[in-house]
Amino acid sequence: MKKNLSGLLLILLLIFPPFAYPASPSDTLKEYIDKVLEVLRDPNLKGEPGKKAKTEKVRSVSQEVFDFTELSRRCLGQNWNRLAPDQREEFVKLFKSLLVTTYADRITSYTDEKIIFKEEIRLSEKTVEVPTTLTTKTAEVPINYRLIEKEGRWKVYDVVIEGIGLVNNYRTQFREILANNTPEAMLDILRKKVGAPRAN
Repeated sequence: MKKNLSGLLLILLLIFPPFAYPASPSDTLKEYIDKVLEVLRDPNLKGEPGKKAKTEKVRSVSQEVFDFTELSRRCLGQNWNRLAPDQREEFVKLFKSLLVTTYADRITSYTDEKIIFKEEIRLSEKTVEVPTTLTTKTAEVPINYRLIEKEGRWKVYDVVIEGIGLVNNYRTQFREILANNTPEAMLDILRKKVGAPRAN
């Protein structure tokens, strides 16, 4: 009887594997930051070629942890509804490229900085803020990451550095652009900024 029961349990485990609890927001963030720091501290990535390689690797890691669609939607706010589906898709792609290009120099200059994590702050049922402090040789910089849970995974949708939020900052800029321009004109501005051709 016990032998039969053991066999049944084994079959059930193979068919229905134990439920894997999703990593916490802080654990997700720590894993991402560790990967980035590993890239930035790689002694083989030096000079201009190394800088380009670092940027590409950081871009790859960012894909894993950032929800660029959610970030883009929040940055546009109500103006998101003015974009057609194909325009939204292109906007996300262009905006992601803009962010990587804009912050590449800052990111790749980090080497010996340390990140101190603080207690998570629940913002809503699906969103959490993870306060951190970036410690350098000369200063301590508060950086808060806001994450949203989607399909059992936590993704970053906003970053607040010294009280200035990425979403709020860009939302103001895009609101001003769209006050006097069409969505297509805004996309054209982004294309020129990142050197991308017009989408077909």
